[in-house]
This record gives sequence, structure tokens and C-alpha cells, in this order.
Amino acid sequence: MPLLGRPITSFADALEFFKVGPMLGHLCQSLKSIRMSDSTISNASNAPNASNTAGAAGSDDSSDVGNMAAAMSNFYESDTLSKAQAELADLKAKSADLADQFLRAKAEAENARRRAEDEISKARKFAIEGFAESLLPVLDSLEAGLNIKDASIDHIREGAQATLRQLLSALERNKVIAIDPPVNTKFDPHLHQAITVVPSDQEANTVVTVLQKGFLIADRILRPALVTVSAAK
Repeated sequence: MPLLGRPITSFADALEFFKVGPMLGHLCQSLKSIRMSDSTISNASNAPNASNTAGAAGSDDSSDVGNMAAAMSNFYESDTLSKAQAELADLKAKSADLADQFLRAKAEAENARRRAEDEISKARKFAIEGFAESLLPVLDSLEAGLNIKDASIDHIREGAQATLRQLLSALERNKVIAIDPPVNTKFDPHLHQAITVVPSDQEANTVVTVLQKGFLIADRILRPALVTVSAAK
């Protein structure tokens, strides 16, 4: 529908319509009055016809204003619907993207859980693999010593000492350290276990003899050293 010589195509045109609308109403009323005055002056006998013409003109003007208002309402509703449809399409796209991200994250978490379970299972099965490997040379030495026939006492002693050194070296590589406190060492209940208290010239509560070595593994006590402790004087 034309508005001041151009069609209504935007929201700005709608605003312009609401500004110009009252002016159009006043203009229609003025035109109606002028037409009625001209008809009365020219021919009084044609007054009914003039009255009918003026009424038709007023009706046409009112119809034009009503059509404009209807066009504006339709334009506004169409624009609102288009915006709502665009927002809905955008929300659907975002929802699909989030769903895809969720599925990917879920799959990655499941894969990570399975890898962790496999690593834990392998660690439990092969936790002592390195320690067992370090003990194999000790086993080989013992078997070799037993295979020697007619070995002298000195040879047996030397073989036993060499095997002991191999064993201690294997234990140290696996962080198994002996607890062998020297005499006069202050008794430590975290490292030592007192079997008995004996009279001694040493300072009270010190190690007199070591009956059995203790061992540590990575700063944890495997077993304490069994010792005798000097009594108080």
C-alpha cells in the first residue's frame, strides 16, 4: 500500500506512517468539508448527490487508512516471525554442536579409563619383573657352585661370598637397604627392635649387638633390626 508516494517496506516506514497518519486524518476531514461547500453553492437541488459523493469520499479515505494499518500489522508480525525462526535455527545448530562435543568427550573419557585399567593390570602382573630379573644372576651363581665337584672349603667360601655380593647388589638396585646399626648407636624404635636389655659399660639405651639385620625398601621398613640394648646404670 503506498505511503506518501512509496510502498511500506520496512519498520522505519511503519514509524513514518504513525507520524503521518494523524495528518492524513485531518486532511481527509478538510477535503470532505471543501467538497460539501462546493456542492451546496453550485446547485442546491443536487444536494443529495453532493452529500452522497462527500460520504463516499470520506469512506474511501477511512478505508485507505485502515488498509495502511492492516499492512503495518502484517509487516510487523512477519518480521517478528522471521526473527523467531532465525533464532530457533541458531539454537538448533548450537544444540547439535553441544551434543556432538558431549559424545566426543564421553568417548575420550571411556578410552582413557580403559587405558588406565590396562596399565594398572600390567603393573600388578609385572610389578616384580625388574626385581626378579636382578635375582637371576644370584640363582645362576648358586647353581654353578653346586655343580662343582670336590670343591675345597676355601672355594666354597669364596663362591658364597661372591654370591652374597651379587644378592646385596640386586637388593640395592631395587632400593632394598640393610639396617645394620654399629655398636653404641642410639636405639631407634622406628628402625630397631630390642630383644633384651643387657648390662653394659656403654651409654644407656644404645645398641650392644645386632642379632639380625633389618631392611628398608624406599624408606619403608620391611623388617626392623633385632638388637640388644644397654641397660641404664
